[in-house]
Parts: sequence; structure tokens; C-alpha cells
Amino acid sequence: MRVVIIVIQIRAFCAAVFSLLAILVYAPAAQADFAASLARFAQDEFAETAIAIDEIAASGDSRAQNVLEALVSARLFVDPASKKVFRRTVANVVHDATNGEPVAAPPVGLQVVRINNRLRGATQNAIGALTLMAPDPARRRAAAESIFKSRDATALAPLEAAIKIEKDPAIAALFAQARAVLVLAAQGTTKDQQLDAINILRTRADIGAIAALRSVSDKADADVKTLAADAVATIEARLRLMSHVQNVWYGLSLGSVLLLAAIGLAITFGVMGVINMAHGEMVMLGAYTTFLVQEVFRAYAPDWFDWSLPVALPLAFVFTGLVGIAIERGVIRFLYGRPLETLLATWGVSLILQQTVRTTFGPTNREVGAPSYMSGAFDLFGLSVTWGRMWIIVFTLFVFVSLLLALKHTSLGLHMRAVTQNRRMASAMGIRTPWVDAMTFGLGSGLAGIAGVALSQIDNVSPNLGQSYIIDSFMVVVFGGVGNLWGTLVSAFALGVANKFLEPMAGAVLAKIFILVLLILFIQKRPRGLFALKGRAVEA
Repeated sequence: MRVVIIVIQIRAFCAAVFSLLAILVYAPAAQADFAASLARFAQDEFAETAIAIDEIAASGDSRAQNVLEALVSARLFVDPASKKVFRRTVANVVHDATNGEPVAAPPVGLQVVRINNRLRGATQNAIGALTLMAPDPARRRAAAESIFKSRDATALAPLEAAIKIEKDPAIAALFAQARAVLVLAAQGTTKDQQLDAINILRTRADIGAIAALRSVSDKADADVKTLAADAVATIEARLRLMSHVQNVWYGLSLGSVLLLAAIGLAITFGVMGVINMAHGEMVMLGAYTTFLVQEVFRAYAPDWFDWSLPVALPLAFVFTGLVGIAIERGVIRFLYGRPLETLLATWGVSLILQQTVRTTFGPTNREVGAPSYMSGAFDLFGLSVTWGRMWIIVFTLFVFVSLLLALKHTSLGLHMRAVTQNRRMASAMGIRTPWVDAMTFGLGSGLAGIAGVALSQIDNVSPNLGQSYIIDSFMVVVFGGVGNLWGTLVSAFALGVANKFLEPMAGAVLAKIFILVLLILFIQKRPRGLFALKGRAVEA
């Protein structure tokens, strides 16, 4: 047993000695080769620069990528006096390109290493090849996409080497797609290789795959050309379908925004019969509440910034609800039964609120940040879904369900429904209708405030924010049926989807005009909207 241990120790000692000898022998040689490649940059000739790019990329040196990235971004310099090469980092720190050490006092008169478009493309391809085996998955993914787009045949060998060792299935699929493009573009590939490449590109199903498939040579085998044409037709059909699905998603996203902006108006209009032109300003006040909350978080608790929206939601609801109650008690209660005067009065209130905010915060847009959980996007079966829009849809449905439950299972909701159906009878039964009016207006204004919190994530926060949604909100309420929440839900999503399907054909402005015309024609046939509601507004 002791003999075995001694033998193992001797082998380990020999391995260490040989490793040390290898470092002592080959490291200086590698340093010398890398330095010799860098010296080619000092000759200021495109031919020598091209050789230097190839040698540095093939060296496998840890400094290679930094040098090539500096070269392609005009941050690689040569000292004309000493012929030494330096690189400047993005942070504006100068390093010696040979040893990678920072230079405290760089030489005066450094000249940037010149490259042309051909060398720039070669450098970018070399960087892509270097990152194929990078530890960071994001860099490997970016390298595969770079090779797919460039179709550089010189990347085939390092790409095949990377495919053999790649463990991530998603990145391995990207590598296979990049290899398929190179196989189709290369000369001398076999028919079977081309057929396999076409089948791989069929699964990618995007514009890049179509471009690669259409580049199949006219001299290719008939089976190859037929399969490529069939793959192009399949991908185009899938892209058309995904375009329609994407439009539906965008429409639902827009519909959720319209629903948030209109749901408070539907309650106010349905119960009180008041045309509230200041409703958009409630949305605007909710957005500015979000701005103020975020400013406090930035100043005093930047590490807790992701909690700014959850804090802003109840504050915006309470603040705008109180403002709404003040407007109802101070202005609207004196104008019941006079819709034209109510419209003009609330329009005047909206102008006052706009000017107050403009005077306080200025006329320019205010920055409202997005928490980490609302930033970025993800791919869902080829559908690009942004986290911000998705959370707004979820939040809108949550608000809608909560409002339905409140109307059905609370005393305020019961009183609101009673006043909506028959105000005189509700008053005769002892319901304080003025109190219901005030609470209803406050509730509608509070809902507009939390709509402003959501809209602050997708629109500019400015004094004119509410004006962008007031007309659309009235369209949603009238189309769905005055005071009917389910009608408001259906009409918001229907108008949102219709708008997104019409925009590609007619443009944004003409699409809104066309929808408005259709809505007018619809109201001529069904004056009460999609879902008629019995109540004071209808009886009047």
C-alpha cells in the first residue's frame, strides 16, 4: 500500500515538474508570438493588419478579445516613436496591449490603428468566433447570432468545435442554425448536408432563415431547391399567423390600458349621469403621484426602488379619490340634471388641474422608472411579450374583478346599484343618494388614479397625459353600454384589437377615424351600446 502511495506521489511530482517546464518554455514563446502579432499593427498597412487580426484570433490568448474589441471600436493605438501598441478601455483607461497592464502616463501623440470596412467585418467575425466558447451564455448566444447574420465561412471550424462541447440545448440550437447557414453558403457541401441545413433553418422560422433559404444556388440539386422553397413557404405562413397573434396581443395590451382609463368613468357616468371631462386629469394626477413616490425612493431608499409602484398604487387611489370627492362636493352637486353645464364645469376643472400641475412640475415630461420586474421582454412561442405590458394586463383584470366583487358584496356597491336602477326609489328607501354620489365620484376618480400609475410605465408623464385617453374612454363607455362594467370590458378589448389590426393598413390616425365612424354607425342602431343597462341614465 505504501508503495502505491509513493508511486502516486512520484507521478504527481513529475506532472507538476512537466507543467512548470511547459509554462517556462511555452509561455515566453506565446508572449513573443502575441507581441509579434501586435507589432503588425504598427506598420499601418491593411494587409499587415489583416494578418494580425487572424493571428490574434487564432492565438487563443486571454488578451485577444480585448484587443480586437478595441480595434473595431477605434480604441487601439500605436506610438509612432516606440511602435508599441496600446488600447483604451470604455472607462478611458489606457493599457499596454502586450501585457494588459494600465499605463499611468501614456505617450503623447498616439495614433489610432486604421481599418476599413473589410477589416472591420473580419474583426467582428473574429470576435464572434472567440466568444463561441465564452463562459457567459449571453456572449455565446450573441456570437451565434453574429455568425448567423455575417455568414462568414471562416467561422465554420470554430463553430463546429463549439457545437461539440456546448451543454446548453438552446445555445446548441443557435449554433446548429448558424452552422446551417454556413453550410448553405459554402461551396462543395453534399446534398445531404444541404437538406439537413434546410430542415434546421425551417425550425428557426424568421426573416433571417428565409433570406438564407432564398440564397440557395440555382445550380443546387432539384430536391434541395424544392425543399428550400417549401421551407420558405412554411416559414412565411407561420410569420403571417404570428403577425396576427402579435396584433391580438398588442390589441389586448391597448385594451387593458383603455379599460383602466375608462372603468372609473363608466361607474361615474352610470350612477350619476355626469359627463366628467376632468376624468383624464385624475389619470394624470395618479401618474404624478407615482413620480413623486419614485423621487422619494431614489433619494432615501434606492435599494427598495422596486417597491415604488406597490406604494404608489394606494397613495394614488386615495389622493385622486379625495380630489374627486372635493370636485363633486364643490362643483358637480350644484349641477345635477344640467348635463351641458356639468360638461363645461368639469372641462374648466380639467384646465385648472392641468395648469396647476404645469406650474408646479413644469411643462416637460417627467421620468418615471420601471421596476426590475417590469423591464425587458420574453419570447413565448415566437411571440414577443414585454413584462411591463403583461403585468398591466394582469393588474387591469385584478382591478376589474375586485371592482365587481365590491359592487356585489359591499353596502356601497349595493347602494350604487340601487341608485343606478332607480334613484327616487333608492332615496325613498332611506339611501343617502348625495353620499352615494360623492363616494361614487371618489371611487371613479381613485380608479383613474391607479390607471395613471399603470400608464406612467408606458407613456410620457406630462400635464397633457389625461387628454390622450379621455376621448377613447368615452368611446369605450358608450360602445359597451353606459354603466355596464362587463360592457366596458368587452368594448375596451374589442376597440383595442380592432385598432391594432387597422393600424398596419390605414395608419394610426386613419385607424382611429375609421373606428370612430364605425362606432357612430353602431350607436345609430344600438343607442344603448352592446349591453343595455336599466337605470336613470337610460330612462332619461
